[in-house]
Amino acid sequence: MLVSIAWQSLKARRKTVMLTFISLLISLTVLLSVEHIRSQAKESFNRTVSGIDMIVGAPSGQLNLLLYSVFRLGSPVNEIQYQSFINLKKHKDINWAIPIALGDSHKGYRVLGTNNDYFNYYQYGDKQKLAFKVGQHFRGVFDAVLGAEVAKKLNYHVGDQIIIAHGIGSSSFSEHQLSPFVVSGILAPTGTPLDKTVHVTLAGIEAVHLPPAHLKQLIVHLDKVPLEQIHPKTITSVMLSLKSKFSIFTLQRAINQTQDDRLMAILPGVAMTELWLLMGTVENILRVISFLVLISSLIGLCTMLLASMQQRASEFTVLRIIGAGPASLFLLILIEAFLLLVLSVIAAIGVISLTLWYFNGWLSAEFGLFLSTNILNQSTFEILALIFGATLVTACLPAYEAYQQAK
Repeated sequence: MLVSIAWQSLKARRKTVMLTFISLLISLTVLLSVEHIRSQAKESFNRTVSGIDMIVGAPSGQLNLLLYSVFRLGSPVNEIQYQSFINLKKHKDINWAIPIALGDSHKGYRVLGTNNDYFNYYQYGDKQKLAFKVGQHFRGVFDAVLGAEVAKKLNYHVGDQIIIAHGIGSSSFSEHQLSPFVVSGILAPTGTPLDKTVHVTLAGIEAVHLPPAHLKQLIVHLDKVPLEQIHPKTITSVMLSLKSKFSIFTLQRAINQTQDDRLMAILPGVAMTELWLLMGTVENILRVISFLVLISSLIGLCTMLLASMQQRASEFTVLRIIGAGPASLFLLILIEAFLLLVLSVIAAIGVISLTLWYFNGWLSAEFGLFLSTNILNQSTFEILALIFGATLVTACLPAYEAYQQAK
Protein backbone atom coordinates (compact mmCIF):
# COMPACT_ATOMS: atom_id res chain seq x y z
CA MET A 1 0.00 0.00 0.00
CA LEU A 2 2.78 2.45 0.87
CA VAL A 3 4.42 1.80 -2.52
CA SER A 4 1.18 2.73 -4.31
CA ILE A 5 0.79 5.89 -2.21
CA ALA A 6 4.42 6.86 -2.86
CA TRP A 7 3.97 6.38 -6.61
CA GLN A 8 0.80 8.50 -6.69
CA SER A 9 2.54 11.19 -4.66
CA LEU A 10 5.44 11.30 -7.14
CA LYS A 11 2.98 11.56 -10.04
CA ALA A 12 1.21 14.47 -8.33
CA ARG A 13 4.54 16.35 -8.16
CA ARG A 14 5.66 15.31 -11.64
CA LYS A 15 7.39 18.57 -12.63
CA THR A 16 9.86 18.73 -9.75
CA VAL A 17 10.18 14.94 -9.73
CA MET A 18 11.05 14.92 -13.46
CA LEU A 19 13.84 17.46 -12.96
CA THR A 20 15.26 15.37 -10.12
CA PHE A 21 14.94 12.23 -12.26
CA ILE A 22 16.89 13.85 -15.11
CA SER A 23 19.61 14.96 -12.69
CA LEU A 24 19.92 11.42 -11.28
CA LEU A 25 19.84 9.93 -14.77
CA ILE A 26 22.75 12.08 -15.96
CA SER A 27 24.87 11.43 -12.87
CA LEU A 28 24.22 7.66 -12.91
CA THR A 29 24.93 7.47 -16.65
CA VAL A 30 28.25 9.24 -16.19
CA LEU A 31 29.25 7.11 -13.19
CA LEU A 32 28.24 3.72 -14.64
CA SER A 33 29.65 4.44 -18.10
CA VAL A 34 33.03 5.56 -16.70
CA GLU A 35 33.26 2.42 -14.58
CA HIS A 36 32.15 0.14 -17.44
CA ILE A 37 34.52 1.65 -20.00
CA ARG A 38 37.38 1.54 -17.49
CA SER A 39 36.92 -2.17 -16.74
CA GLN A 40 36.17 -3.11 -20.36
CA ALA A 41 39.18 -1.20 -21.69
CA LYS A 42 41.44 -3.00 -19.24
CA GLU A 43 39.92 -6.36 -20.16
CA SER A 44 40.18 -5.56 -23.87
CA PHE A 45 43.88 -4.76 -23.51
CA ASN A 46 44.63 -7.75 -21.29
CA ARG A 47 43.00 -10.28 -23.62
CA THR A 48 44.90 -9.09 -26.71
CA VAL A 49 47.89 -11.35 -26.21
CA SER A 50 48.39 -14.59 -24.27
CA GLY A 51 51.24 -17.06 -24.02
CA ILE A 52 53.91 -14.53 -25.05
CA ASP A 53 56.77 -14.55 -22.55
CA MET A 54 58.88 -11.82 -24.08
CA ILE A 55 58.86 -9.17 -26.81
CA VAL A 56 62.14 -8.06 -28.36
CA GLY A 57 62.57 -4.85 -30.32
CA ALA A 58 64.76 -1.79 -30.66
CA PRO A 59 65.35 0.26 -27.46
CA SER A 60 62.45 2.69 -27.21
CA GLY A 61 60.86 2.15 -23.80
CA GLN A 62 58.89 -0.93 -22.83
CA LEU A 63 55.50 0.76 -23.06
CA ASN A 64 56.15 2.02 -26.58
CA LEU A 65 57.38 -1.42 -27.69
CA LEU A 66 54.32 -3.09 -26.16
CA LEU A 67 51.86 -0.62 -27.70
CA TYR A 68 53.04 -0.80 -31.29
CA SER A 69 53.88 -4.53 -31.30
CA VAL A 70 50.70 -5.81 -29.66
CA PHE A 71 48.08 -3.05 -29.88
CA ARG A 72 49.12 -1.40 -33.17
CA LEU A 73 49.26 1.97 -31.41
CA GLY A 74 52.00 4.40 -32.34
CA SER A 75 54.97 3.73 -34.58
CA PRO A 76 58.33 2.03 -34.00
CA VAL A 77 61.23 4.39 -33.32
CA ASN A 78 63.77 2.02 -34.84
CA GLU A 79 64.06 -1.52 -36.16
CA ILE A 80 66.19 -4.58 -35.48
CA GLN A 81 68.15 -6.79 -37.85
CA TYR A 82 66.39 -9.80 -39.36
CA GLN A 83 69.46 -11.83 -38.40
CA SER A 84 68.66 -11.09 -34.76
CA PHE A 85 65.33 -12.89 -35.24
CA ILE A 86 67.16 -15.89 -36.73
CA ASN A 87 69.57 -15.97 -33.78
CA LEU A 88 66.73 -15.77 -31.26
CA LYS A 89 64.80 -18.52 -33.02
CA LYS A 90 67.83 -20.84 -32.76
CA HIS A 91 68.44 -20.09 -29.07
CA LYS A 92 68.32 -23.17 -26.86
CA ASP A 93 65.92 -21.58 -24.33
CA ILE A 94 63.37 -20.36 -26.88
CA ASN A 95 60.41 -22.50 -27.85
CA TRP A 96 59.24 -20.41 -30.81
CA ALA A 97 59.68 -16.92 -32.22
CA ILE A 98 57.28 -14.80 -34.28
CA PRO A 99 58.68 -11.92 -36.39
CA ILE A 100 56.69 -8.69 -36.69
CA ALA A 101 57.19 -6.02 -39.38
CA LEU A 102 55.12 -2.81 -39.31
CA GLY A 103 55.09 0.38 -41.35
CA ASP A 104 52.51 -0.04 -44.12
CA SER A 105 48.73 0.24 -44.18
CA HIS A 106 45.66 -0.47 -46.28
CA LYS A 107 42.81 2.06 -46.26
CA GLY A 108 43.58 3.08 -42.68
CA TYR A 109 44.16 -0.46 -41.37
CA ARG A 110 47.63 -1.47 -40.17
CA VAL A 111 49.59 -3.98 -42.25
CA LEU A 112 51.62 -6.53 -40.30
CA GLY A 113 54.33 -8.61 -41.95
CA THR A 114 55.00 -12.02 -40.43
CA ASN A 115 55.21 -15.72 -41.26
CA ASN A 116 52.94 -18.72 -40.75
CA ASP A 117 54.25 -19.27 -37.20
CA TYR A 118 52.04 -16.30 -36.31
CA PHE A 119 48.89 -18.30 -37.06
CA ASN A 120 50.27 -21.46 -35.47
CA TYR A 121 51.42 -19.99 -32.14
CA TYR A 122 49.81 -16.61 -31.48
CA GLN A 123 47.19 -16.74 -28.72
CA TYR A 124 44.74 -14.27 -27.22
CA GLY A 125 42.21 -14.19 -24.39
CA ASP A 126 42.43 -17.32 -22.26
CA LYS A 127 45.11 -18.95 -24.45
CA GLN A 128 42.77 -19.17 -27.45
CA LYS A 129 44.46 -19.91 -30.77
CA LEU A 130 43.71 -18.06 -33.98
CA ALA A 131 41.11 -19.70 -36.22
CA PHE A 132 40.23 -19.09 -39.86
CA LYS A 133 36.69 -18.14 -40.72
CA VAL A 134 37.42 -18.92 -44.37
CA GLY A 135 40.56 -19.66 -46.38
CA GLN A 136 44.01 -20.53 -45.09
CA HIS A 137 47.41 -19.15 -44.09
CA PHE A 138 50.15 -17.88 -46.43
CA ARG A 139 51.16 -20.08 -49.34
CA GLY A 140 52.70 -17.51 -51.65
CA VAL A 141 54.77 -14.33 -51.46
CA PHE A 142 51.79 -12.03 -52.11
CA ASP A 143 49.21 -13.77 -49.91
CA ALA A 144 47.31 -11.76 -47.30
CA VAL A 145 45.24 -12.82 -44.30
CA LEU A 146 42.66 -10.32 -43.10
CA GLY A 147 41.29 -9.67 -39.65
CA ALA A 148 37.53 -10.09 -39.29
CA GLU A 149 36.89 -6.34 -38.96
CA VAL A 150 38.88 -5.49 -42.10
CA ALA A 151 37.05 -8.09 -44.21
CA LYS A 152 33.65 -7.00 -42.90
CA LYS A 153 34.11 -3.24 -43.25
CA LEU A 154 35.78 -3.39 -46.69
CA ASN A 155 33.64 -6.30 -47.92
CA TYR A 156 36.62 -8.47 -48.92
CA HIS A 157 36.49 -12.17 -49.74
CA VAL A 158 39.07 -14.86 -50.39
CA GLY A 159 40.65 -14.25 -53.81
CA ASP A 160 40.21 -10.46 -53.79
CA GLN A 161 43.21 -8.28 -54.53
CA ILE A 162 44.36 -5.51 -52.17
CA ILE A 163 47.05 -2.86 -52.56
CA ILE A 164 48.98 -1.77 -49.51
CA ALA A 165 50.50 1.68 -49.07
CA HIS A 166 53.52 3.09 -47.30
CA GLY A 167 52.78 4.75 -43.96
CA ILE A 168 49.87 4.33 -41.56
CA GLY A 169 47.46 7.05 -42.70
CA SER A 170 43.98 6.41 -44.07
CA SER A 171 45.18 7.79 -47.41
CA SER A 172 48.61 7.62 -49.02
CA PHE A 173 50.37 8.89 -52.13
CA SER A 174 52.80 5.95 -52.11
CA GLU A 175 50.83 2.84 -52.97
CA HIS A 176 52.56 -0.40 -54.02
CA GLN A 177 50.42 -0.89 -57.11
CA LEU A 178 52.88 -3.11 -58.99
CA SER A 179 52.42 -5.96 -56.51
CA PRO A 180 48.85 -6.39 -55.21
CA PHE A 181 48.28 -8.97 -52.50
CA VAL A 182 45.65 -11.69 -52.82
CA VAL A 183 43.42 -12.54 -49.85
CA SER A 184 44.17 -16.15 -48.92
CA GLY A 185 42.22 -16.25 -45.66
CA ILE A 186 40.04 -14.35 -43.21
CA LEU A 187 40.44 -14.84 -39.46
CA ALA A 188 37.53 -15.48 -37.13
CA PRO A 189 36.67 -12.53 -34.83
CA THR A 190 38.85 -12.25 -31.73
CA GLY A 191 37.70 -8.99 -30.13
CA THR A 192 41.30 -7.70 -30.27
CA PRO A 193 43.31 -5.39 -32.57
CA LEU A 194 43.96 -8.47 -34.76
CA ASP A 195 40.46 -7.99 -36.16
CA LYS A 196 41.51 -4.75 -37.83
CA THR A 197 44.92 -5.90 -39.08
CA VAL A 198 46.01 -6.93 -42.57
CA HIS A 199 48.57 -9.73 -42.29
CA VAL A 200 51.03 -10.24 -45.13
CA THR A 201 54.21 -12.25 -45.60
CA LEU A 202 57.64 -10.92 -44.70
CA ALA A 203 58.64 -11.83 -48.24
CA GLY A 204 55.80 -9.65 -49.55
CA ILE A 205 56.88 -6.73 -47.34
CA GLU A 206 60.39 -6.98 -48.78
CA ALA A 207 59.16 -7.44 -52.36
CA VAL A 208 56.91 -4.36 -52.49
CA HIS A 209 59.81 -2.16 -51.38
CA LEU A 210 62.17 -3.40 -54.10
CA PRO A 211 63.01 -1.14 -57.06
CA PRO A 212 60.41 -1.58 -59.85
CA ALA A 213 62.84 -3.42 -62.16
CA HIS A 214 63.81 -5.93 -59.44
CA LEU A 215 60.16 -6.36 -58.43
CA LYS A 216 59.06 -7.15 -61.99
CA GLN A 217 61.87 -9.68 -62.31
CA LEU A 218 60.81 -11.30 -59.03
CA ILE A 219 57.18 -11.52 -60.17
CA VAL A 220 58.23 -13.26 -63.37
CA HIS A 221 60.17 -15.94 -61.45
CA LEU A 222 57.81 -16.03 -58.46
CA ASP A 223 56.97 -19.73 -58.74
CA LYS A 224 60.65 -20.67 -58.57
CA VAL A 225 61.47 -18.63 -55.46
CA PRO A 226 60.82 -20.33 -52.07
CA LEU A 227 58.90 -18.16 -49.60
CA GLU A 228 61.62 -18.46 -46.94
CA GLN A 229 64.40 -17.11 -49.20
CA ILE A 230 62.89 -13.62 -49.41
CA HIS A 231 62.92 -11.55 -46.25
CA PRO A 232 63.52 -7.94 -45.21
CA LYS A 233 66.84 -6.82 -43.81
CA THR A 234 65.12 -5.37 -40.74
CA ILE A 235 61.94 -6.07 -38.81
CA THR A 236 60.06 -4.26 -36.04
CA SER A 237 60.00 -6.80 -33.21
CA VAL A 238 59.96 -10.48 -32.24
CA MET A 239 57.51 -12.27 -29.95
CA LEU A 240 59.03 -15.12 -27.96
CA SER A 241 57.82 -18.14 -26.02
CA LEU A 242 60.34 -19.79 -23.71
CA LYS A 243 60.79 -23.47 -22.93
CA SER A 244 61.16 -22.68 -19.24
CA LYS A 245 59.91 -19.67 -17.28
CA PHE A 246 62.92 -19.96 -14.99
CA SER A 247 65.25 -18.70 -17.74
CA ILE A 248 63.24 -15.58 -18.51
CA PHE A 249 65.34 -13.04 -16.58
CA THR A 250 68.65 -14.57 -17.60
CA LEU A 251 67.61 -14.48 -21.25
CA GLN A 252 66.26 -10.94 -20.94
CA ARG A 253 69.59 -9.74 -19.57
CA ALA A 254 71.51 -11.58 -22.31
CA ILE A 255 69.34 -10.07 -25.06
CA ASN A 256 69.69 -6.55 -23.66
CA GLN A 257 73.47 -6.98 -23.71
CA THR A 258 73.65 -8.24 -27.32
CA GLN A 259 76.63 -6.72 -29.13
CA ASP A 260 75.68 -7.38 -32.77
CA ASP A 261 72.42 -5.43 -32.65
CA ARG A 262 70.75 -2.97 -30.29
CA LEU A 263 67.98 -5.02 -28.69
CA MET A 264 65.56 -4.53 -25.81
CA ALA A 265 63.58 -7.41 -24.31
CA ILE A 266 60.44 -6.69 -22.32
CA LEU A 267 57.98 -8.84 -20.37
CA PRO A 268 54.41 -8.12 -21.56
CA GLY A 269 52.92 -8.63 -18.10
CA VAL A 270 55.32 -6.16 -16.48
CA ALA A 271 54.78 -3.60 -19.25
CA MET A 272 51.00 -3.99 -18.91
CA THR A 273 51.24 -3.37 -15.16
CA GLU A 274 53.21 -0.19 -15.83
CA LEU A 275 50.57 0.91 -18.31
CA TRP A 276 47.75 0.51 -15.77
CA LEU A 277 49.80 2.29 -13.10
CA LEU A 278 50.09 5.27 -15.42
CA MET A 279 46.39 5.11 -16.20
CA GLY A 280 45.44 4.65 -12.54
CA THR A 281 45.59 8.38 -11.74
CA VAL A 282 43.32 9.24 -14.67
CA GLU A 283 40.91 6.46 -13.67
CA ASN A 284 40.71 7.73 -10.10
CA ILE A 285 40.13 11.33 -11.21
CA LEU A 286 37.26 10.24 -13.48
CA ARG A 287 35.71 8.16 -10.70
CA VAL A 288 35.97 11.02 -8.18
CA ILE A 289 34.32 13.42 -10.64
CA SER A 290 31.55 10.89 -11.31
CA PHE A 291 30.88 10.40 -7.60
CA LEU A 292 30.81 14.16 -7.03
CA VAL A 293 28.19 14.50 -9.78
CA LEU A 294 26.17 11.72 -8.13
CA ILE A 295 26.43 13.33 -4.70
CA SER A 296 25.17 16.63 -6.10
CA SER A 297 22.20 14.80 -7.62
CA LEU A 298 21.43 13.05 -4.35
CA ILE A 299 21.55 16.40 -2.56
CA GLY A 300 19.07 17.64 -5.17
CA LEU A 301 16.85 14.66 -4.36
CA CYS A 302 17.04 15.46 -0.66
CA THR A 303 16.27 19.13 -1.34
CA MET A 304 13.24 18.24 -3.46
CA LEU A 305 11.83 15.98 -0.74
CA LEU A 306 12.46 18.57 1.99
CA ALA A 307 10.88 21.36 -0.07
CA SER A 308 7.72 19.29 -0.47
CA MET A 309 7.23 18.78 3.28
CA GLN A 310 5.15 21.93 3.88
CA GLN A 311 3.13 21.43 0.68
CA ARG A 312 2.28 17.89 1.79
CA ALA A 313 1.05 18.82 5.27
CA SER A 314 -2.55 18.11 4.30
CA GLU A 315 -1.50 14.79 2.70
CA PHE A 316 0.23 13.72 5.89
CA THR A 317 -2.83 14.77 7.94
CA VAL A 318 -5.08 12.52 5.84
CA LEU A 319 -2.63 9.64 6.19
CA ARG A 320 -2.56 10.15 9.97
CA ILE A 321 -6.39 10.12 10.09
CA ILE A 322 -6.55 6.75 8.28
CA GLY A 323 -4.06 5.27 10.75
CA ALA A 324 -0.57 5.91 9.39
CA GLY A 325 1.94 6.43 12.19
CA PRO A 326 5.21 8.41 12.20
CA ALA A 327 7.15 5.28 11.20
CA SER A 328 4.86 4.79 8.17
CA LEU A 329 5.50 8.35 6.99
CA PHE A 330 9.23 7.88 7.53
CA LEU A 331 9.08 4.74 5.40
CA LEU A 332 6.94 6.49 2.77
CA ILE A 333 9.61 9.12 2.10
CA LEU A 334 12.29 6.42 1.81
CA ILE A 335 10.14 4.47 -0.65
CA GLU A 336 9.66 7.61 -2.79
CA ALA A 337 13.42 8.18 -2.92
CA PHE A 338 14.10 4.55 -3.83
CA LEU A 339 11.36 4.49 -6.49
CA LEU A 340 12.94 7.52 -8.13
CA LEU A 341 16.40 5.98 -7.88
CA VAL A 342 15.29 2.60 -9.34
CA LEU A 343 13.70 4.34 -12.32
CA SER A 344 16.87 6.39 -12.83
CA VAL A 345 19.09 3.29 -12.65
CA ILE A 346 16.97 1.39 -15.19
CA ALA A 347 16.96 4.37 -17.54
CA ALA A 348 20.74 4.90 -17.15
CA ILE A 349 21.49 1.24 -17.92
CA GLY A 350 19.25 1.44 -20.98
CA VAL A 351 20.90 4.64 -22.24
CA ILE A 352 24.42 3.23 -21.77
CA SER A 353 23.60 -0.10 -23.43
CA LEU A 354 21.96 1.55 -26.45
CA THR A 355 24.82 4.04 -26.81
CA LEU A 356 27.46 1.30 -26.68
CA TRP A 357 25.49 -0.78 -29.17
CA TYR A 358 25.27 2.14 -31.58
CA PHE A 359 28.91 3.29 -31.28
CA ASN A 360 30.57 -0.12 -30.78
CA GLY A 361 31.80 -0.37 -34.36
CA TRP A 362 33.25 3.13 -34.28
CA LEU A 363 35.00 2.56 -30.94
CA SER A 364 36.58 -0.69 -32.15
CA ALA A 365 37.69 0.81 -35.47
CA GLU A 366 39.07 4.09 -34.09
CA PHE A 367 40.43 3.12 -30.67
CA GLY A 368 40.63 -0.68 -30.66
CA LEU A 369 38.14 -0.82 -27.79
CA PHE A 370 35.76 -3.77 -27.86
CA LEU A 371 33.15 -2.87 -25.25
CA SER A 372 30.36 -5.20 -24.17
CA THR A 373 26.86 -3.72 -24.29
CA ASN A 374 26.02 -5.68 -21.13
CA ILE A 375 27.09 -3.46 -18.24
CA LEU A 376 25.68 -5.72 -15.52
CA ASN A 377 28.72 -7.27 -13.85
CA GLN A 378 30.15 -7.56 -10.36
CA SER A 379 31.71 -4.09 -10.46
CA THR A 380 28.41 -2.51 -11.54
CA PHE A 381 26.46 -4.28 -8.79
CA GLU A 382 28.99 -3.10 -6.19
CA ILE A 383 28.61 0.50 -7.34
CA LEU A 384 24.82 0.20 -7.39
CA ALA A 385 24.89 -1.13 -3.82
CA LEU A 386 26.99 1.89 -2.82
CA ILE A 387 24.54 4.21 -4.60
CA PHE A 388 21.52 2.69 -2.86
CA GLY A 389 23.32 3.03 0.47
CA ALA A 390 24.11 6.69 -0.21
CA THR A 391 20.48 7.27 -1.23
CA LEU A 392 19.29 5.72 2.03
CA VAL A 393 21.50 8.06 4.04
CA THR A 394 20.45 11.10 1.97
CA ALA A 395 16.73 10.31 2.17
CA CYS A 396 16.82 9.87 5.95
CA LEU A 397 16.86 13.66 6.50
CA PRO A 398 13.52 14.43 4.76
CA ALA A 399 12.13 11.14 6.10
CA TYR A 400 12.98 12.24 9.65
CA GLU A 401 11.31 15.61 8.92
CA ALA A 402 8.11 13.77 7.96
CA TYR A 403 8.45 11.63 11.10
CA GLN A 404 8.66 14.75 13.25
CA GLN A 405 5.61 16.31 11.62
CA ALA A 406 3.58 13.15 12.30
CA LYS A 407 4.25 13.19 16.03
